[in-house]
Amino acid sequence: MKGSISWRHSIGRCLACVLACLVLSIPARASEYHGQVAFGDLPLPGATVTATQGSKKFIAISDDQGNYFFPDLSDGVWKIEVQMSCFATVNQDVTITPSMPSIRFDLKLLPLAEIIAQTKIVKAAPIPQVAAALPEAPAKITKPAGAPAEMPKPAEESAQSSSSDGFLVNGSVNNAATSQYTLAPAFGNNRKGSKSLYSTGLAVILDNSVLDARPYSVSGYNLPKSAVNKITGVATFGGPINIPHVLAHGPNFFVAYEWTRDSLATAQPGLMPTAEQRTSLTPIDPVAQALLALYPLPNFTENPQYNYEASILSHTHQDALQTRLDKTFGHKDEVYGNFAIQSTRADSANLFNFVDTTDTLGLRGNINWDHRFNHTLYENLGFQFSRLRTTVTPFFENRINVSGDAGISGSADITKVGYGNLQDPANWGPPTLNFSSGISGLSDGISSFDRNRTDGVSASTKYYRGHHNVTAGGDFRRQEFNYLAQQNPRGTYTFNGDASGVSDFTDFLSGIPDTSQIAYGNADKYFRQSVYDLYATDDWRIRPELTINAGLRWEYGAPITELYNRLVNLDVVPDFSSVAPVLGTSPTGSLTGEHYPTSLVRPDKLGIEPRIGVSWRPIPGSSIVIRGGYGIYDDTSVYQSTALQMAQQSPLSTSLSVQYNSATCQLTLENGFRPCPPTTPNTFAVDPNFRVGYAQTWQLAVQRDLPVALQMTATYLGIKGIHGVQEFLPNTNPIGATTVCVTCQSGFIYRASNGNSDRESFSLQLRRRLRSGFTATAQYTYSKSTDDDSVLGGQGPVAAGAVSQTLATPSIAQDWRNLNAERGPSTFDQRHLLNASFQYTTGMGLGGGTLLTGWRGRVYKEWTVLGQIVAGSGLPETPSYLATVSGTGQTGPIRPDRTAASLYSGSPGRFLNPAAYAPPLPGQWGNAGRDSISGPGQFTFNASLARTFRLTQRFNLDIHVDANNVLNHVVFTNWNATLTPVLPNSMFPSNPLFGLPTSANTMRSLQTTARLRF
Repeated sequence: MKGSISWRHSIGRCLACVLACLVLSIPARASEYHGQVAFGDLPLPGATVTATQGSKKFIAISDDQGNYFFPDLSDGVWKIEVQMSCFATVNQDVTITPSMPSIRFDLKLLPLAEIIAQTKIVKAAPIPQVAAALPEAPAKITKPAGAPAEMPKPAEESAQSSSSDGFLVNGSVNNAATSQYTLAPAFGNNRKGSKSLYSTGLAVILDNSVLDARPYSVSGYNLPKSAVNKITGVATFGGPINIPHVLAHGPNFFVAYEWTRDSLATAQPGLMPTAEQRTSLTPIDPVAQALLALYPLPNFTENPQYNYEASILSHTHQDALQTRLDKTFGHKDEVYGNFAIQSTRADSANLFNFVDTTDTLGLRGNINWDHRFNHTLYENLGFQFSRLRTTVTPFFENRINVSGDAGISGSADITKVGYGNLQDPANWGPPTLNFSSGISGLSDGISSFDRNRTDGVSASTKYYRGHHNVTAGGDFRRQEFNYLAQQNPRGTYTFNGDASGVSDFTDFLSGIPDTSQIAYGNADKYFRQSVYDLYATDDWRIRPELTINAGLRWEYGAPITELYNRLVNLDVVPDFSSVAPVLGTSPTGSLTGEHYPTSLVRPDKLGIEPRIGVSWRPIPGSSIVIRGGYGIYDDTSVYQSTALQMAQQSPLSTSLSVQYNSATCQLTLENGFRPCPPTTPNTFAVDPNFRVGYAQTWQLAVQRDLPVALQMTATYLGIKGIHGVQEFLPNTNPIGATTVCVTCQSGFIYRASNGNSDRESFSLQLRRRLRSGFTATAQYTYSKSTDDDSVLGGQGPVAAGAVSQTLATPSIAQDWRNLNAERGPSTFDQRHLLNASFQYTTGMGLGGGTLLTGWRGRVYKEWTVLGQIVAGSGLPETPSYLATVSGTGQTGPIRPDRTAASLYSGSPGRFLNPAAYAPPLPGQWGNAGRDSISGPGQFTFNASLARTFRLTQRFNLDIHVDANNVLNHVVFTNWNATLTPVLPNSMFPSNPLFGLPTSANTMRSLQTTARLRF
């Protein structure tokens, strides 16, 4: 593929770099040494294991399973000493060899008298007075029992000692210490000389376009670089609330405020009608002439495909406040909670410089109560809530009635046959225009005012007995989705050349749309849903080397209802030969006689989800760990998009989706929204027995430690999805086919739950533990995912504080009688993926020293370098033959036929070959597979540099410099895979943009963060 990214070469280079870093410090003739410390049959954590050979000395701490590990002891005889308070010290000489087995040390408990003697508190001798010129004394260090008091050292000797305390990382006592029992001296309020119980932080994040690379131009036209800024300020404060004589022992609190002002500039290409095209037909339809005035002329001619490019600016202003409180009452009760509020004001422009604004206000909070009945039984009760208000204001709202001024009939015009579009001031603007030849589509946003609300309660109980840790509980959520918006109030016109037989633009100039769609009415919608779950799990630690976690969960999300039952579905006979509307206010089918619930979708309460996980160390004391699991997971968030469609249907709303026909359905730009039987005025229906989809997952992982502080993990993951969402167009036929049932109604999308999906993946991870300030991870994943679903994953509400709610766009099946033909790679099927990351820290010692002294040490210490590399193959895309599906207003589901020509050998600058496809044969559907095109390969490399400057004992300044796409490497997002229908007198044999990249990723940007902590 010429000009494309060779992800194979990228992965090879990444693997070579990462593996070189991982093995950079391999010593000669060294072996790893494992062992276990135990007391009786129980593992003993926290024991100190010391390995000594001559002047060499290494220390390890046993973990919660009693295991300890030395990564690279040189071969030979070592003295191993195991120490732990209250236990007798064990000494043993061990010969280290590459293939030696692990050794287990059984410690013996000391007699009570010796334990008491070890823990006896001895009063320290008084410290003599020192001269005032001496430096401030360090924090008090407790000496062992009976140890004599040390005399204070002169200032020179004290300073020398503090500057040669070794090469340490992040203030930890031991370099690369990973023990959970280690407490760094700079942890929390334990830093030396600290007297305050309060912590404060101030931060600023800056990004200016002066330091960023120019946005990549897909068309090759170099626009002037736009000046943009990104500024974020953060302030935090926390500690106890103590008010003398009022609230002496108040709760602990934390508050954070974030202020953001962002600007973003992107280069967007387009294809605009040329001056020659605009005058290629006379006379021009007056409505087309008015809408054509909204299209700018091309601004360059050097590119034979794209002829226009604009710099698209967007701005985001955000304010966020978060607070947290917690209070302990006695020894058994604790109350804690948090509250957050976020306000976002954003605007975004499109290629036509229509600037829409989006304002959101989100609130969320929770409060919890923990109670301990005894040392084995705990209870938690909680309440959660969230609120989200979103307002979208399109560019033309209350400004210009573009549709009315152009001459398009409005909904209030009773002299016209048809519906007209909605022309109230809130929905002023142009209709949406789509062209199959690649001419940029005209569109603007839709006015909306949405308010979502969620309230939930939760309860859980934890019970600990013997080897069992049992947790049981449940949750209940009540969700409200209140919308004030229309689905498609101004309508959509699509042009593909069918009407004229010449081109899509000729149809536009003639004022004849090839399809039209519209949906408005019933603007205010009040959806309600209840969600329940119950669960119980047991973390059963059968033996130190074997743990089983088993549980059962029941989850039920009720189908969404409307507060006033304003929902419409279609009552469908089994062969789709006849359909009729059925309303939530009268939920009985006129054709089938079936009675439906007010949601018009029957509930699915069989959401039983068993889950089990196993962790097993087959060889005690070995680093090999095997983990496996199986579980079922329901997707209860699939109802919202269905309810939105059902609320915008006839007879409650004006809705249709029709195709132009010179004899039976004459459409014009002026009067293009008119019913044309047998096309039904309803555009959507759902199977009343729709089932909630679920996924079965199973996983097996094997982990083992390797020499030189390496750890390898191999993982297999399998997923099987059941009851996936499918959408198809009943009673439709291929182009040129004879209509079998001329009276059968068509034009509506039918949603069912008969899809399924499969995914299998294998990943291999190699991790280097933090050692000498360096750690790295490399993971390669090979996966394969297939499905015949229209959309994968839930389409539920977004969390409070999000800028907007984005629902996944389902794809419509080509052949409604053969849904199995839709099976193909999933949209996220990325066969090869490499993730690599590394971190190096120069570190510092307890007293702020490093291996270097003087100014070199001060400059070198406490720098941290991080990098992350992601390289992968491309995501699949579907070739689309943009002809109209007969009897509907839908374009897009039809696919072309595949030819013998190579797909990826396009002409210069084109990454796909149009000759690889041909129009479907008359009377047949296209044989090109769904998601059969491999998109552009992916590669990103981000890096950051950070350092902490210790200004005083209490003031620390953190500096971060983050570089995204540090190599300034161009990665395309996807190819244009749309083909223009072949017409008898076509002026354009194919979409001129087919095979071209549609956009590129963000180029290199630098962001600087400064944070002051005290």
